[in-house]
Amino acid sequence: MNKEMVWEDRFNIGVDSIDREHQKLFSIMGKMVALNEDEAKQKHACIETIKYFKSYSGKHCKDEEEYMLSINYDGYELHKRLHDNFRNKMLPALEKELIETDYSPKAIRHFTGVCMGWLSGHTMTEDHAITGKTISKWKDIRSEDELNALEQTIIQIMREVFRLETQVISENYGGEDFGKRIYHRLDYRSQRGERYQVFLVYEEQLLINTVGHMLGIQFKKVDKVVTDAARVQSQQLLERIREYFPAVDLCELEKDSLLTEEQFTKAMEKDNPPYSLLFDTGAGYFAFCLRGDVLHEAENPSGDSIGSAKLLDEFRRQMEKNANKKKVLVVDDALVARQSMKELLEKDYHVILADSGFSAIKSIVLGRPDLILLDYQMPICDGRQVLEMIRSNSDIADIPVIFLTGRGDKESVRKVMALKPAGYMLKTMKLDDIKKNIDLFFEKVKK
Repeated sequence: MNKEMVWEDRFNIGVDSIDREHQKLFSIMGKMVALNEDEAKQKHACIETIKYFKSYSGKHCKDEEEYMLSINYDGYELHKRLHDNFRNKMLPALEKELIETDYSPKAIRHFTGVCMGWLSGHTMTEDHAITGKTISKWKDIRSEDELNALEQTIIQIMREVFRLETQVISENYGGEDFGKRIYHRLDYRSQRGERYQVFLVYEEQLLINTVGHMLGIQFKKVDKVVTDAARVQSQQLLERIREYFPAVDLCELEKDSLLTEEQFTKAMEKDNPPYSLLFDTGAGYFAFCLRGDVLHEAENPSGDSIGSAKLLDEFRRQMEKNANKKKVLVVDDALVARQSMKELLEKDYHVILADSGFSAIKSIVLGRPDLILLDYQMPICDGRQVLEMIRSNSDIADIPVIFLTGRGDKESVRKVMALKPAGYMLKTMKLDDIKKNIDLFFEKVKK
């Protein structure tokens, strides 16, 4: 984070009243930064400074909006929307974290970094655009319905996968500083040839917390293990988002790469992505930025374009569809077997597929299932080894496992029954009987 918040002539837009107010806001944030250096006075001074900053920034936004109306500025609606996000969402969310953590150094760092970044970035682009010196970087910002659908999807996934209660800090993340960060870019190509870019920006502490929990290791810093796991985590997040938007044509990952801060800043320089969200998970911040019209231009099976209202309805329908369904993970190296189980169960269950033992463990950790259907005979890591790994990890040891396999010999059965699976079924059984046994299992669990 920058150590200084100093007013410079380049911030002037040429309107005296607005420039004076901008200068005052910069001065307030400068005092906030200086307070961070004096922990003894930090809390009380921060409370007063933040209160003043909120009050003065609210007045400034109102004054600036009145000025834009007075000159018939054609970007007024967009500019006001950015102001509304700042004063009605970003500031309250940042202040909530401060209060809940009793003004912890991390929360103060978040507040200062995000507000400093927003103020300087907004002044240099959106405020200069009022006088024609620049053009808005938010010209492709999406409707509130579309953003809300994506926000709620990510919040739901973070709750399911990481048990983290996540809240939105900003719907207009422009690269603001929220601490030490890792930048991950994923490039996709749709079946129709369009390209889409996703940027995921993680606070280092969030990665250390989530990856450490997944692997059962206490990391002190971000190393190659953490960044490699983060890349897998990013891809899983995108796949899960795709589950909630089945009409979305995000079909193939072409490449993914870690970026430096300079590379990320350069990628954001020309214009901000139409979907650019900042979240607080309680364990750290992260940003999700999507460049391209993959959600806006998604098509339903009939070929009609899905507008924002339909997109939100589709999200809600998918949420309701999976909300009360038990999650069943099917682990089998044979594609035919996986697809057969998916077709058999997907009407009544939320079915996840894994094609190997290692893929199964990753799926279990990233999205805890209610039941695992596990093949016995798989290459490299067979079913017995997978079950041993599950039973050896206290966080997932209680997940019920039913073997569904072609191995029915006594020796194979004896080896796995010692690990106390919830059941053992042969693939030679009729599909209806397999389904009945699974239904019966969940009925017993319910009792």
